[in-house]
Amino acid sequence: MAEVTVQQFATVVGISVDRLLTQLSDAGLADKQPEDTISDDEKSKLLTHLRRIHGKTEEGLEPAKITLKRKTVSELKVPGERGRVRARGTKAPTKTVSVEVRKKRTYVKRSVVAEEEAQRIERESAAIEEQKAADAATRAEQQPQAPLAEPTAEDTAATEAVDESQGSGVAEQASEAVAAMEDDAPAVVQEAVADAQGEPEVAPAQATASDTPAVEEPVKEAEPPKSTPPQAPAEAAPKSGKQKKGKDRDRDKGDRSSRKELHVASDKSGRRRKKPVARRVVAPQTSKHGFEMPTEPVIRDVAIPENLTVADLAQRMSVKAAEVIKVMMNLGSMVTINQMIDQETAAVVVEEMGHRPKLIRENAIEEKLQESADEHQAEALSRAPVVTIMGHVDHGKTSLLDYIRSSRVAAGEAGGITQHIGAYQVATDNGEITFLDTPGHAAFTAMRARGAKVTDLVILVVAADDGVMPQTEEAVQHAKAANVPMIVAVNKIDKEDADADRIKQDLASREVIPEDWGGDTQFVPCSAITGQGVEDLLEAIVLQAEILELKARQEGPAKGIVIESKLDRGRGPVATVLVQSGSLAAGDILLAGTEFGRVRAMTDASGTALKLAGPSLPVEVLGLSGTPNAGDDAMVVQDDRKAREIADFRTERDRESKMAHQQAAKLENVFSQMKDGETESVRILLKADVQGSAEALSDALSKLSMDEVRVEIVAAGVGGINESDVNLALASNAIMVGFNVRADATARKLVESEGVDLRYYSVIYEVIDDVKAAISGLLAPEIRETIIGIAEVKDVFRSSALGAIAGCIVAEGVVRRSNPIRVLRENVVIYEGELESLRRFKDDVGEVQSGTECGIGVKNYNDVKPGDQIEVYERTEVARVV
Repeated sequence: MAEVTVQQFATVVGISVDRLLTQLSDAGLADKQPEDTISDDEKSKLLTHLRRIHGKTEEGLEPAKITLKRKTVSELKVPGERGRVRARGTKAPTKTVSVEVRKKRTYVKRSVVAEEEAQRIERESAAIEEQKAADAATRAEQQPQAPLAEPTAEDTAATEAVDESQGSGVAEQASEAVAAMEDDAPAVVQEAVADAQGEPEVAPAQATASDTPAVEEPVKEAEPPKSTPPQAPAEAAPKSGKQKKGKDRDRDKGDRSSRKELHVASDKSGRRRKKPVARRVVAPQTSKHGFEMPTEPVIRDVAIPENLTVADLAQRMSVKAAEVIKVMMNLGSMVTINQMIDQETAAVVVEEMGHRPKLIRENAIEEKLQESADEHQAEALSRAPVVTIMGHVDHGKTSLLDYIRSSRVAAGEAGGITQHIGAYQVATDNGEITFLDTPGHAAFTAMRARGAKVTDLVILVVAADDGVMPQTEEAVQHAKAANVPMIVAVNKIDKEDADADRIKQDLASREVIPEDWGGDTQFVPCSAITGQGVEDLLEAIVLQAEILELKARQEGPAKGIVIESKLDRGRGPVATVLVQSGSLAAGDILLAGTEFGRVRAMTDASGTALKLAGPSLPVEVLGLSGTPNAGDDAMVVQDDRKAREIADFRTERDRESKMAHQQAAKLENVFSQMKDGETESVRILLKADVQGSAEALSDALSKLSMDEVRVEIVAAGVGGINESDVNLALASNAIMVGFNVRADATARKLVESEGVDLRYYSVIYEVIDDVKAAISGLLAPEIRETIIGIAEVKDVFRSSALGAIAGCIVAEGVVRRSNPIRVLRENVVIYEGELESLRRFKDDVGEVQSGTECGIGVKNYNDVKPGDQIEVYERTEVARVV
């Protein structure tokens, strides 16, 4: 940087030259003149000096404390002229008062505060040590001397002690007390009571049978702290403290103020003994209370869940909720005691109040379970690929799989379509392959998406005689979303109208490029009827699996996913589980979503019982507590207690989520009803044979809802229809739909007696069509308007009886007197109403045809002008359908 003079530098800084020279002189640069140059080093030296004098430290030149000032101005409106009586209906006058609030807060560095606290503690420790040394010296000076052997000296000591405490007038009573003690006590044992600091007891004087009992000090009986001052033994004590003279009371008062607190043994009470025991009373060294306030604040580790209320947070910190609310108000948040706050806000509040936040997650129990499952490290070995077959309905997916596994699955499907997810493992010449057959109907989009998530490879079946259809495009989207490779099987290649090149062109336009066109997707022509190309398809699957290098651990607890679940009347809940890693054995405790249980039996797709299931093997599992949702994760846990704990946690979490969703839906319904009026609804209670069908039907029927008519699924379950289902349908006024299930005898009787609408279906098309018909019957008819004629105004005539009469010629259609009309000016509607008169010459007519002149009188409107158009239309009602 170029050097500047002192005068130029003062101009840049914005201060006078004299002041700058003074600051330079204080900084050690006293020889500077306004014309002298100032270097960068000298500027740094001046800056260091200015920082030092403004309270900043040498190390880092950082301030030790910062003071912040804040000023806020607000206005208050107060009523004025309260004493005056104002007239009724007039508003009381008010005046505005400006209120200015000034706040000043000083923040000190932690290091400074810590250093001052350490110095304070050090000084207090030194003071305590000095006090202890002084007390020890005092006790050494007050240590009693050895007992005297001469009775005369003892009598003299006792007499002097009585003179000090009671006065010279009671000397004779003290002598008598000593004599009485000599006669009554065979041996006098002196005891010492430890003080509050745990000082050692004073050794008692020794006495023998031949010696005369020796008394060291005047004997005083131990009494409670609230009793009268210590006195001589009972025989020599005065009757009442009121009998003492003022001088004696003052002396006793002075003694009490000078001596320390009196401590007595815990087993002594305020009652006098029949024979008092001589004791030496040792006063404590200090009258300080035993409890001391903590010198440091209590810092706690506060566990904070993801959501909690202000009251819960205050309870976790052991403070009042008002203090937490005050801190949050200072932070800019106005909250109430029952308001929910998030985890981050609670952590800030905890740190502000000086505690340590400890964030905990609600799914920590599940993460811990996952970690325990990952601890079983085993060697990963090759496994069979999981292949999902997708495509449009009736393109031959099930027939192709049928040919591969040599069974007739398609013959048992209702309506010739697949309505469940089927999982099969097929042994081929090239190894084992697991197939997932997903339905192709549009209603099963969610089921196909679930199949794509668990798969390694997707087989897209496209009919060569039909081409790419909407469900084919959805299958391509699911495969891309799951990021799995895809093989296109061009089926029905044996038909005459088959065109494989057209299939390639259609898929290439949807970013599925064949390998022979430079892409990465294999196209395999095949036929599910003749078996042509099926072996090539299997080879393509094995080749793709080798490229993917699919591996999984064969040992340890099993992990998998629920493909399907159903409620069998004889076997109970049955879940189809695809094992992804580990080994699932009979007797293992399986946790699947919110359901758990011990595996009682396992069977494969053909019904063969299994004892052990490895990776990529789909099995049907019996023994769960209920039917889990398709797509739930399945995992083997160690004990029933852990499985029940996690299942209960998931159930509670799902319940809270469902309640929150229902509450939001209720609010939305309230606002929509306030806006559009109450809507009609079609309530449906759905029971299906498997979970996947229930979910697919619920989703398909819910999408039929419209603004005026809403489809509401009251309940959707798995299994047969029982009496409780019918009662729920009665209470909610719902239509019962049974998809591949039937009602039991009790439910049928209740349906007949109550007249519940119960319908059975086996094909999804029929369910959707019937619900559409029901919705169409509840829809309001659509009003359509049709223009039937247009008349152009040529001139306007005035009539005293009829007002303005428009002389018109009918340009298009026909003008009827009974139909509503609109008056248009420059193609803009300026009036809507009806005709008052329609005349042809002097005759009233009902209608006038095109190309004919007429006179038209518009009812309640006289502002018709030449050039306007009169449009005649009619309204018709059209029934609405979904």
